[in-house]
Amino acid sequence: MSTVTAFQLADILYTGAGALGKTPEALKAAGLKKPLIVTDKGIVKVGLAKQLEDVLAAAGVAYALYDGTVPNPTDDNVGEAFALYGKEGCDCLIGLGGGSSMDTAKGCGVLATSGGTIDAYRGMGLLKAPLPYFIAIPTTAGTGSESTCAAVITNTKGDHHWKMVLLDGRLLPNAAVIDPLLMTGLPPFITAATGMDAMTHAIEAYISVAAMEYTDALALGAIKLIFKYLRRAVANGNDIEAREKMAYAQTMAGIAFSNAGLGLVHSLAHPLSAFYGISHGDANALILPRVLDYNKIACREKMAEIAKAAGLTDLGPYPEDTAVEAIRRLSADVRIPGSITEAAARIGAKIDPKDIGPMSKDALNEVSTPTNPRVPTLADIEALYNLCW
Repeated sequence: MSTVTAFQLADILYTGAGALGKTPEALKAAGLKKPLIVTDKGIVKVGLAKQLEDVLAAAGVAYALYDGTVPNPTDDNVGEAFALYGKEGCDCLIGLGGGSSMDTAKGCGVLATSGGTIDAYRGMGLLKAPLPYFIAIPTTAGTGSESTCAAVITNTKGDHHWKMVLLDGRLLPNAAVIDPLLMTGLPPFITAATGMDAMTHAIEAYISVAAMEYTDALALGAIKLIFKYLRRAVANGNDIEAREKMAYAQTMAGIAFSNAGLGLVHSLAHPLSAFYGISHGDANALILPRVLDYNKIACREKMAEIAKAAGLTDLGPYPEDTAVEAIRRLSADVRIPGSITEAAARIGAKIDPKDIGPMSKDALNEVSTPTNPRVPTLADIEALYNLCW
């Protein structure tokens, strides 16, 4: 007999080309006056922030804007956004961008209603109150933060940077605006990295020990969409069908992992980003096939379903290996770095194998590790890092 579970998602999802126009309607329906838009300078530079600002201004909605978010957002970003939220007299939040901006907005909301410092809320269910009204507007098809009860913030204090994972149902947005027209300008390398991030979310949710029928359906559906449409989205950023299908996939995967949890891929990826600044999507993607190869003895049947989701019919005697190879091929086709060394070289980061020890300890203690289908040891994690190096 199964145990009683809760299934959570955002109150409302506005999805489709032109959905951005629903933002003022959502704010006014909730009786709100002034949102803080949390975004980054890249989103401002390419004009996406202005699109939102124009929509708000046309509806007579005042706003303030914080654009200091950095990739792998920090506790300092959260503090700066919260200071501006109070200074400007804001009463709600809009996270506009990738997962970094949406997670910074969530962190700002935590401080606004729960108080203290963001590190106090690392872990599960530690918030003291719901966030202020929060709208999430993704501009990438990867993180799924618009549909999750999670936020990931880099702690910059101590002897090395490390990622704090906050998990709480009250981190779910009140509304998500998923408009593929905001994603057409993404360059191929970001489309690839964020798309493989969504794939990792979907696969880890699907093979999680906490998976259920709801999450399996969403996760497997997302896997099928990503196998079918990610290559197209990378090849032609203006392929609106591919963009829309990838937008659906990231949200489906986000809902799935928000309810089923993740696994060892994320546990290893977070320290990589914290130590070296490797993007979360690239870190997940280069680790994913190695961890699946490690996990396959614990989830052979589901690995076979992943191979089928890739459109493969000849699975051979070892369908789990076929699934791993399908993931490797997809990553190679969209030019994901094949190793930590290659990923670091692309961004000019200095790496040191001596960091494998502390990174492995951080990974073992990650909140995602307990839902991995195979129980790892510290030595297992160190070996996986070495395979990825």
